[in-house]
Amino acid sequence: MTDKRSYTDWQAAADKEVKGRDLTWATPEGIDVKPLYTSEDTADLDPGVPGFAPFTRGPYASMYTGRPWTIRQYAGFSTAEESNAFYRRNLAAGQKGLSVAFDLATHRGYDSDHPRVVGDVGKAGVAIDTVRDMEILFDQIPLDTMSVSMTMNGAVIPVLAFYIVAAERQGVSQAKLAGTIQNDILKEFMVRNTYIYPPEPSMRIVSDIIAYTSANMPKFNSISISGYHMHEAGATAVQELAFTIADGKEYAKRAMEAGLDIDAFAPRLSFFWGIGMNFFMEIAKMRAARHLWHDVMTDLGAQNPKSKMLRTHCQTSGVSLQEQDPYNNVIRTTMEAMAAVLGGTQSLHTNALDEAIALPTDFSARIARNTQLVIQEESGITNVADPLGGSYYIESLTAALVEQARAMLEEVDAAGGMTAYVATGKPKAQIEEAAAAKQAHIDRGETVIVGVNKYRKAEEDPIETLDIDNHAVRQSQIARLEQVRDGRDKAACDAALKALTEGSKSGGNVLALAFEAARHDATLGEISSAMEEVFGRYDTMPKPVRGIYSTAYKGDMRYAQVVEGVQAVERRLGRAPKLMVAKMGQDGHDRGANVIASAFADMGFEVVSGPLFQTPRETLEMALDQGVDAIGASSLAAGHKTLIPELIGLLKEAGRSDIKVIAGGVIPQKDYDFLREAGVQGIFGPGTNVVEAAAEVLRLLGHNMPSADDELEAAE
Repeated sequence: MTDKRSYTDWQAAADKEVKGRDLTWATPEGIDVKPLYTSEDTADLDPGVPGFAPFTRGPYASMYTGRPWTIRQYAGFSTAEESNAFYRRNLAAGQKGLSVAFDLATHRGYDSDHPRVVGDVGKAGVAIDTVRDMEILFDQIPLDTMSVSMTMNGAVIPVLAFYIVAAERQGVSQAKLAGTIQNDILKEFMVRNTYIYPPEPSMRIVSDIIAYTSANMPKFNSISISGYHMHEAGATAVQELAFTIADGKEYAKRAMEAGLDIDAFAPRLSFFWGIGMNFFMEIAKMRAARHLWHDVMTDLGAQNPKSKMLRTHCQTSGVSLQEQDPYNNVIRTTMEAMAAVLGGTQSLHTNALDEAIALPTDFSARIARNTQLVIQEESGITNVADPLGGSYYIESLTAALVEQARAMLEEVDAAGGMTAYVATGKPKAQIEEAAAAKQAHIDRGETVIVGVNKYRKAEEDPIETLDIDNHAVRQSQIARLEQVRDGRDKAACDAALKALTEGSKSGGNVLALAFEAARHDATLGEISSAMEEVFGRYDTMPKPVRGIYSTAYKGDMRYAQVVEGVQAVERRLGRAPKLMVAKMGQDGHDRGANVIASAFADMGFEVVSGPLFQTPRETLEMALDQGVDAIGASSLAAGHKTLIPELIGLLKEAGRSDIKVIAGGVIPQKDYDFLREAGVQGIFGPGTNVVEAAAEVLRLLGHNMPSADDELEAAE
């Protein structure tokens, strides 16, 4: 029998080994993690058992010992035909459910022939304009047996209506449809920005979908409350937890206010978490989420245990993937997948190794899918329900997350709920502050990214990436749109669209009305516009946070040198150098743009943040009006080969080729020469150090700025 020792005994022994150095780690969440946990830390904690309230250890008693999680792959690109072929290959190779990625034109409620989406069609997902597109997307995929998850929020009404009508034309009734529609609009106003309508009518749409599906689609999840996009935007685990649970609470309250019984709809609510590289934190986050949701639903009056049971899908992080040394991404995704599984997910998507720079190829998608198959079939993890339950560290971390998230939930409640809290801008600002702080830690090397800011290769190995011919896809979609419009009963379609507009005014269920319009082959853009007549279209102007980089880099010589360079340019120009950060196209992911705007402003640049969703001409007009020296075009959705060259052409026509154009974001190395030939003067891909990017911009503006390598040689 071993001699029992306390934490104090261990600390004394450890102090001798590390000469009294404090081994405590402060997480981004502000949790002090000790180097050792013992039974003393969990003496007052009872995590229970899987399948029983508060469900900390899992929503089901048997968990994976009865049935493993569902293997999903989030995919969609180009045309419905190409995506359908990709889906069927994946299903034949072991995938169990479909998760559909739509292109940005679809997300934002525009048909493919709309002038605002020239560079977006088919690039970051599949283009869906009509029910006919949806029929092709699911050709030879039986919708009465296949679970389908659709990541859609802004244009959720026409997309869900198309899905229901496509199933109907396949001979499948609504009652048999199984799957999930994301339908989580609040997080769009915080981080992802693929909204269409203002918050209040958007919340009404959420309630209408919950009401319709509760009455007609008993196997279908009416909402997937998403923390994933908060995670990807830079939120801490506590922020992701609190804001996502608060979103879910708000949706439930709105449905109840609309007259629905909580136990009639709550069992069909589901969640969606992002899983990053802090392995144990991610496991604890999922366990804390189940505990918190149980308590929230209990407080709202739910009686059915299934109403209090948080079920979730997970996706490994896209932000953790790196362009440099990309095969390391396989290791990262494997670790994140393990965390999701050990945290008790019900379904999982694993990102492909090349998704830092492009859509996945068949080769990379197979590795991503097989990652799950190997864990499921070879690791033995499925033999035990919640194998980490009772871990001193895991239980302590779970309890700490619950406590901190509860405090944040109380702040949301005090503000009047999540809709009111989102309107204050506080959650978006908090997430942006966390994102800027994370990037500063990476740039300073305090957070290690292997192959990026440590152990970097002298020369990167090229990898094959998928490239979409945006022009060809758009022409194909326009041709099908014309066929559908020519072949439909125009009078019946117009009448259904008019009824949708009137119902939007009078309080009718917009999904039921859109379903009838879809039956008469109304297009996605037409259905969206019919509601927009009443609801309007929502727009916001980015407001980047300040002070994060200047605080993180206080005393740093290289940062100070860049600041001095900015001041030198200011003396020469008689004003601060002016950079416009532009987001062209329909991509609303603004983390990178906001980090750049925040950091450059801290370094002394005058930063003009353009509104989201600009066209190249609108960017030109704003740049000329503001008198900028350079335009930084942020591209995360593969529109760089169309939108940026168009902007450069417009600058030439205006006689302002002196305005420098730089590009940043998700841009494959193989496109760099194309962009340079088009006139782009600086390219900053994933993993770029923001301070060095500022130094390069100063050189482009004519300042003799030494490189980081020059400084290193001088120091040596």
